[in-house]
Amino acid sequence: MRKVFAVLASLLPVLLVVQFFLAAFGAFDTGDKDQAFGPHRSLGYIVIYYAVLLTIVAAVARMPGRLIGMAGLVAVLGVVQSLIRTVADALNGPGDSSTTAGKLVFGLHAINGLVIISVAVAVAQQARTRSRSSADRPAGVETSESVAGPAQPR
Repeated sequence: MRKVFAVLASLLPVLLVVQFFLAAFGAFDTGDKDQAFGPHRSLGYIVIYYAVLLTIVAAVARMPGRLIGMAGLVAVLGVVQSLIRTVADALNGPGDSSTTAGKLVFGLHAINGLVIISVAVAVAQQARTRSRSSADRPAGVETSESVAGPAQPR
C-alpha cells in the first residue's frame, strides 16, 4: 500500500505543474476572464479532491502522522486558494474593475500556490523514501525506525 501511496503522491506535483501552466495560459488569454481561467479552476477542484484521496490512502497505508497531515494540508491550502479568489473578487467589485486591495489579496493566490507545490513535493519525496525503505525490509519485520521514525540528531 505504501507503493500505491508513493505513486499517487508523485503524481500530485505533476498535476500542480499543469495547474501553473493553465494559470499562465488563462492570464495571457485575451478572451473572457472566467472562460480563460475555467480549466485552471476545474483542475484546482480536482487537486483538492485528489489531495483528500491521497490523505485517505496515506492513513490506510499507515504512513506517519506528519506525512498524513502534510497530504491533508495540500487539500486545506487548495480550499484557501478558492477563498483567496472569492475575497479578491469581492474587493474588486462588479465587472472587470480591479482595486489595489483586490490585487494585493489576489497576489496571495500565487504565493499560496507556491506553498502548495512545496508541500506536495515534500510529500512525494517522503512517500518515495518510505516506500523504498519498506521494500528493503522482509515482510512483517518491524524496526525501531519504522515504529518511531528516524533517529533525530542531538
